[in-house]
Amino acid sequence: MGKSSKDKRDVYYRMAKEQGWRARSAFKLMQVDEEFNLLEGVTKAVDLCAAPGSWSQVLSKKLVENQKEGEEAKIVAVDLQAMAPLPGVIQLQGDITKQSTADQIISYFDGEKADIVVCDGAPDVTGLHDMDEYIQAQLLLAALNITTHVLRPGGSFVAKIFRGKDITLLYSQLKVFFPKVTCSKPRSSRNSSIEAFIVCQDYTPPKDYVPNMGDPMLDLAPTDSHGRSNRTIVPFIACGDLSGFDSDMTYALPDTGSEDYKVLAPVQMPITAPYLSAMEKKRKGFFNEQMSKK
Repeated sequence: MGKSSKDKRDVYYRMAKEQGWRARSAFKLMQVDEEFNLLEGVTKAVDLCAAPGSWSQVLSKKLVENQKEGEEAKIVAVDLQAMAPLPGVIQLQGDITKQSTADQIISYFDGEKADIVVCDGAPDVTGLHDMDEYIQAQLLLAALNITTHVLRPGGSFVAKIFRGKDITLLYSQLKVFFPKVTCSKPRSSRNSSIEAFIVCQDYTPPKDYVPNMGDPMLDLAPTDSHGRSNRTIVPFIACGDLSGFDSDMTYALPDTGSEDYKVLAPVQMPITAPYLSAMEKKRKGFFNEQMSKK
């Protein structure tokens, strides 16, 4: 299989390298923003689970474009992993389940709160769909929890979800804080993937609600104490130009008949890739030793 095979299979992967985005996921946020116009007037943004930084790149570009004279755009990117620096982006290596992380985000905004919080985080999938959906739901609830600490009233929240059988319970949890909740599927997100993006607008916390990191915001039960369903249905919208590139299709390379086509390297290589320690153990025969002990 040639080096250009992934460029053929995934047009958004190829375009991301050509346009200078760190990952193809940049197109997902751009297409969601095209549909909902979420970044208009935004000057303070938080990117949770930000590595490798493609969503932070989009935020930086859009906020600078929208910046008016006398305004200062600020973006805080948060992740447990170290991330290569980005111009105009404040990086915070921290845990989104910790109060100290929320406090530090607000300190970067000089005591004010963010206009929008985005989260493209996802677990390392196992292939066990029920488990993957559950872990992703817990990650989303953790992102929602810290969002209640750092988002201003009227602000927006965008996060990745996996559309499983219990997603309607998550919608119910989100509707507690946001009167307008929409499930969106960008054109750059593969049809074969169960991922989608939840767009929550007009943050309105319940009266007397006090954000609390000690509350894990676990999923609601299917029914309340009176036997009434806690499930909620929200609108579903396909984002992006529906006549544009299909992320599930294979497209010919620009110079299909030429041997001069050069495969571009990724814009930013991982600086602390989680698989490096596993590769080092493999080189030293660690896994063979473990198998021989069984």
